[in-house]
Amino acid sequence: MITKNAFTALALSFPGTEARPHFERMGFKVTGRRMFATYLDKDHTANIFLSPGEQAVFCRMDPTNIYPVPNKWGEKGATTFALSSVAVQLVTEALLSAYNEIVKKKK
Repeated sequence: MITKNAFTALALSFPGTEARPHFERMGFKVTGRRMFATYLDKDHTANIFLSPGEQAVFCRMDPTNIYPVPNKWGEKGATTFALSSVAVQLVTEALLSAYNEIVKKKK
């Protein structure tokens, strides 16, 4: 289990990140770049933007609580994490992976 505050702290722990409202969610992005994660308070889930290959790996680890977003974004790697049930370590690894992908594209 990971709390809202813990998820926010994790997402903002990477260099050059910021939080911004994104529709009914809170978005986390690298400043000047695109988002790498969002948080939805009403159902305590996070969408983390992984590559499709990484998405497949994370979804196999816990298919009940980690699954593709059910739309076109999900086909591109957007992955929902049920934060009440997913281990902090998995969320941390997914956030790091998504963050690194954004930073890598910047170079």
